[in-house]
Amino acid sequence: MSYQLLKDDDALICHYTGLPNNGTFRSLLGFSSRFVVQVSSWTVTGVSSEDQLLITLMKLRQNYTHKHLAFLFNVCPATVSTITSMWIDILHELLFVGIMLCAGIPSRNKNMLNMPKAFDTFPAARITIDCTEIQCAVPRSSMSEQSATFSHYKQRNTFKGLIGVSPNAAITFVSELHAGSTSDKQIVVHSNILQQMEPGDLILADKGFLLHDIVPQGVTVSIPPFLTTQQFTREQVAETTRIARARIHVERAIQRLKMYNILSFVPASYRRKVTKIFQLCACLANFQKPLIREVAQ
Repeated sequence: MSYQLLKDDDALICHYTGLPNNGTFRSLLGFSSRFVVQVSSWTVTGVSSEDQLLITLMKLRQNYTHKHLAFLFNVCPATVSTITSMWIDILHELLFVGIMLCAGIPSRNKNMLNMPKAFDTFPAARITIDCTEIQCAVPRSSMSEQSATFSHYKQRNTFKGLIGVSPNAAITFVSELHAGSTSDKQIVVHSNILQQMEPGDLILADKGFLLHDIVPQGVTVSIPPFLTTQQFTREQVAETTRIARARIHVERAIQRLKMYNILSFVPASYRRKVTKIFQLCACLANFQKPLIREVAQ
C-alpha cells in the first residue's frame, strides 16, 4: 500500500481517506507542508509525507489497527503510532485551531449569501446546534469517572460533544468532548458558543436545549413546541414541521462526521486525544461535497 498506488483513483482515495478526490488530498498535503509544527522529538524519515498523511487519514476514516496499517505500509506498529499521533496534532492545529476556531461562526449576513429554502421562515438563523455521543471504554481509574461517563440515554459509557452547522449545513462549531452524563445545556455553557452570538441572531435546536434563560440579550432560541394539551394545535404542528425541515441538516452533518470510524469507539489509549480527533474529523467532513443540493449549485 502507498499513496502512489492510489493517486490516480479518486474512488479509492475517497474510500480510504474520506476526501472526495486526489486533488483535495494534494491540497491538504500542500497546506500542511507550508507550516512547521513541532509536535514530536522523533522524526519519521523512512516514510514519505504523502504516505504519512495517508496512514493518518486511513486511521481516522477506517480505524484500521496500528498492526494492520504497519503490515500494509511495511513499517512497525510503533512507527504507525508515532505518525498518526503527530499528524493528528498537525492537522488539528491547522484545520481546527487555525481555520474553524479563528474564523468563528459565520455572521447572519454571510449566511444570507447561500441560505437554503428550508430556512425561508428563519431568515435570522445564525446556527443550528445538536449534541452527539461517542462510546468510550469504561474508565478504570475511578468509580466517579465511570459514573460521569455513563449515559442514561445511550445506556453505556460515552463522551458527548456539541456540533453547530450554518444554514448551508457546513460544520462551523465543535465543542470539546464532555462526560456522557453532562446535560446539553451544561455543554452549551462550557463551550462559550453563546459568546459569539449577537443581538438579532436565532439559534435552532432540539427540545433538550432549554437555553432561553442564558442566551445573551437579543438572541432567540427556536425549539419544537412541547405538548401541553391532549394534542398539538395546527399551528404547533406547522411550527414543528418548519423547525424539523431546518434542523435535519445538523443531524445529517453529524451522520457524516460519524462516518469517520475512529469515532465508533474510543479506547483508553486514545482518551487524551479524543477531543482533538473529534474536532479534526468535523473539519475533514467539511471537505466533502455540500450536503444540500441547492448549495452545491
